[in-house]
Amino acid sequence: MPVTPPTAYTHGHADSVLRSHRWRTADNSCAYLLPHLRAGTSLLDVGSGPATITADLGRVIAPGALTALEMNDEAAALSRAELDRQGVAATVLTGDAHDIDLPDDAVDASHAHQVLQHVADPVQVLREMARVTRPGGVIGVRDSDYTAFTWWPRVPALDEWLRLYLLAARANGGEPDAGRRLLSWAHAAGLHDLEAGSSTWCFATPDDRAWWGGMWADRILDSALARQLLEDGHTDHAGLQRISDGWREWAAHPDGWFSILHGELVIRV
Repeated sequence: MPVTPPTAYTHGHADSVLRSHRWRTADNSCAYLLPHLRAGTSLLDVGSGPATITADLGRVIAPGALTALEMNDEAAALSRAELDRQGVAATVLTGDAHDIDLPDDAVDASHAHQVLQHVADPVQVLREMARVTRPGGVIGVRDSDYTAFTWWPRVPALDEWLRLYLLAARANGGEPDAGRRLLSWAHAAGLHDLEAGSSTWCFATPDDRAWWGGMWADRILDSALARQLLEDGHTDHAGLQRISDGWREWAAHPDGWFSILHGELVIRV
């Protein structure tokens, strides 16, 4: 197959990023897929990251075989550490989701959460997930849609955060508005037996605002995203500090509300 140009992972793996990713569970991040899994199912989790979702899925499918795929050794080590910590047996692979190092029909199910927005060719990744999934199996994908994020009150610094994030993600070869495009990507991959839907995360309680806003207040100052924005000259340290302060302003507001839209697909192979 043709070589796919590499992309840079916009978020990176700073502690501020992992605070967000480790919050994710099967219940809050792939509830749409759970009714299609059962004990004994073998599953591939593409882009497992810190593997909190992966571990949950492993318990759902046990004693089925669980495989996690990550793009490099650093990310794979994060997956391995969490799976070991939770006592979930799994094989952790390092490789390219555009060319998955598994034979045809290797698993009963494959899953990717917040992955297709970061890859150079999401259609090819879907083709590969379909190739390694047995006929009669299922694929689950879920991606957020940044332009569809909405919040109140309208803190100008958050508008600037979104503008800069979209700029950085697209410069890295990704598509941050992936949620709305999942259906079209599946069709382009030749996958038509599917269910398309959406769901949201909503942060509106004082505790949720403090966690979400505080996490982004730190993340915009110290993460791969922050370094990229500075190195590419899109802002300066003062600009990042204004955004960080804006996140804390939003989090402290009693009317603060933030909703994140996700597109979802369940694809039958």
